[in-house]
Amino acid sequence: MDRRKVMIVAGEASGDLHGSCLARELNGLRPDWEIVGAGGEKMRAAGVRTLVNSDEIAVVGIVEVLAHFPAIRRAFNTLVDALRASPPDILVLIDYPDFNLRLAKKAHQLGIPIIYYISPQVWAWRAGRVKTIARLVRRILVLFPFEEDIYRKAGVDCRFVGHPLLDEVLPPVEKDEALTTLGLADTPMTVALLPGSRKREVETLFPAMLGAAKILARNRPDIRFLVPVASTIDMAYLESVAADSGLPIMLVREQVNEVLAVADAAVVASGTATLQTALMGRAMVIVYAVAPLTYFLGKLLIKLDCIGLANLVAGRKIAPELIQDEVTPERIAEEMDAILSDPVKRAEMERELASCREKLGGRGAARRAAENVVEFAEGIPK
Repeated sequence: MDRRKVMIVAGEASGDLHGSCLARELNGLRPDWEIVGAGGEKMRAAGVRTLVNSDEIAVVGIVEVLAHFPAIRRAFNTLVDALRASPPDILVLIDYPDFNLRLAKKAHQLGIPIIYYISPQVWAWRAGRVKTIARLVRRILVLFPFEEDIYRKAGVDCRFVGHPLLDEVLPPVEKDEALTTLGLADTPMTVALLPGSRKREVETLFPAMLGAAKILARNRPDIRFLVPVASTIDMAYLESVAADSGLPIMLVREQVNEVLAVADAAVVASGTATLQTALMGRAMVIVYAVAPLTYFLGKLLIKLDCIGLANLVAGRKIAPELIQDEVTPERIAEEMDAILSDPVKRAEMERELASCREKLGGRGAARRAAENVVEFAEGIPK
């Protein structure tokens, strides 16, 4: 077997997680291969030599990207320099489309074959990117079965590998086990607050979540709030904001599955976390807010009935969604109170969200993705 070099580029916390799972599977299949790229703590722990720390470029939204543009440009130039100086045998791009498609153009010019793992959400907005992907990418690995038709019609070699969350969430954590892991006793009611994995997102959503928690705590003195903090977020910042609230709030680094196992319901920032919450069988309120200009432009481009990924996969709005100006303490508390006060409604929502699992393929997505990378890379002449 020829020794190969793979570059994996992920740009935010979810990409770092998926990239780490892919890297571990690649290491298992081809332990002598070199893996470099852009990623965070998880990818480094999986043996990836990171040339760029993805924490520095983990932003979303037009306005937010402009504010972080110098750091993003530095990261981009670092990776382009690496592609030129020591070209990998294959470049694997994970999500983060605005950055990664620009990088793909540079790699394509250099003759470096590209696999895209976790498709840009062309079915939601900017469908024209399918043509760009078809021109630049040799193979795309998608998480949802409905994505296959989109890419195959455009002439892209597309493979459905399933969703890696099925491996990352399963086996489910039992509540008693999670309580022990977190060092907690059981209480009458627990709410999880998942404010996101990007700094600006957390700064926007966490204060509103805390405001809602204050309202909920007025009528439920025994209620407890748990916050799993992404590795990309400064714990000290959240500790300071939480302390000012005077609420019974516990912050833990990561441990999302354990927190959701303990929780009766959750308030969740729109994104992959909504899918993880659904797979853990928890009712939720989904919240989404970005800079006003980003939202205005997004409304012109995005044509969807739902914004939460769990609702999108389910094909209907199961969990309530609060968007932009609706993200207030009062509205979050109102929707959460409706869930907590009605066990029958909560159980029905949990059953309906469980339907997401059937649409995500079987377990082993990261393994199938790694096998695709190995097969593709070894088919390229040295």
